[in-house]
Amino acid sequence: MKTMISLRKHRYVARISILLVTLAFIGGTVGCGQYTAPVPYTLAIASTAGGLVNAPGGGNHTYNNGTVVDLTATPTNGYLFAAWTGDVDTIDNVSAATTTITMDGNCSITANFVKRYGLAAGERHTVGLKTSGTLVAMGDILYGQCDVSGWTHVLQVAAGKYHTVGLESDVTVVATGMNWDGQCNVGSWTDIIQVAAGGLYTVGLKSGGSVVAVGDNTSGQCDVGNWTRILQVAAGKGHTAALKLDDTVVAVGDNTSGQCDVGNWTGIMQVAAGGGHTVGLKIDGSVVAVGDNTSGQCDVGGWTNITQVAAGGLYTVGLKSDGTVVAVGSNALGQCNVLGWTDIVYVAAGSFHTVGLKSNGTVVAAGWNLYGQCEVGGWDLG
Repeated sequence: MKTMISLRKHRYVARISILLVTLAFIGGTVGCGQYTAPVPYTLAIASTAGGLVNAPGGGNHTYNNGTVVDLTATPTNGYLFAAWTGDVDTIDNVSAATTTITMDGNCSITANFVKRYGLAAGERHTVGLKTSGTLVAMGDILYGQCDVSGWTHVLQVAAGKYHTVGLESDVTVVATGMNWDGQCNVGSWTDIIQVAAGGLYTVGLKSGGSVVAVGDNTSGQCDVGNWTRILQVAAGKGHTAALKLDDTVVAVGDNTSGQCDVGNWTGIMQVAAGGGHTVGLKIDGSVVAVGDNTSGQCDVGGWTNITQVAAGGLYTVGLKSDGTVVAVGSNALGQCNVLGWTDIVYVAAGSFHTVGLKSNGTVVAAGWNLYGQCEVGGWDLG
């Protein structure tokens, strides 16, 4: 009996010894730095007006270091996804609505959405985009700039001096109208997420944040090949401006009046380019402008609560958060007579006329109407 008790005692002591040795080994391993517990990081996700983040959702999320997180941003009706901004260094593709982010620290990112451009105003014509993806146009037909009846599945439209450009749902581009300078040679463009039409040229923003351009390059307005991390592009008469992912602005082309002097702008959320001036909408709803101010088109310093801007030939238009509209600059042809407009959700400025899209899908216009470009009263884009 004593022998069995002694044997059991020895076995118990042996087990305790093994356990202690094991614990000591683990403790020594941790102490030597060879074992590292997973580090949790916070991913904070926000979105601008016009959409939401479905995966993993808005708000704060916690992940271990090295975790690859799926991101999916979905625009609401009337909007397009633009890009991810913020701590985006480990996002696989900042311009893709569906992409991934690899966690290597605390990150704060924002899904940015832009309004689906339902209206465009050229020099002598106006184009409207219906929710069905088809188009209507009024005004001068001399160069075929209004020949858009056969276009379908269009996501965005832009109007130049005498040409019209459309972004299709398969991210290709179509164009019609004057092509003397090659401004309509966009048939080979792919992977485009936004288009802008200038005086005699066309600009396209690619999903990766680079930019392409064709047409008149007399003033270097098409020299955009080295631009990267672009969020939005705007085309004027002879200069091009672009909003970068860090809320700053770049510009090239004609700078006779200082319209390209935007290097010190910060906190910008949208840019517009006019005849000889550039306008920037700041995140706080205020507006800045540079360039030709002979008609007062840059006198926007007192504007507040602005949600969108448009730049015309010699004037500037601003859409306010309450759906009303303000305008400054040349009013020689009544293009600034917009003070009575209400319930507006989008504005476009041509050379001498202004158009506004109302929340019910109807359209209003003011200004030069020699070619019927303001005869949009019967339109319903809803």
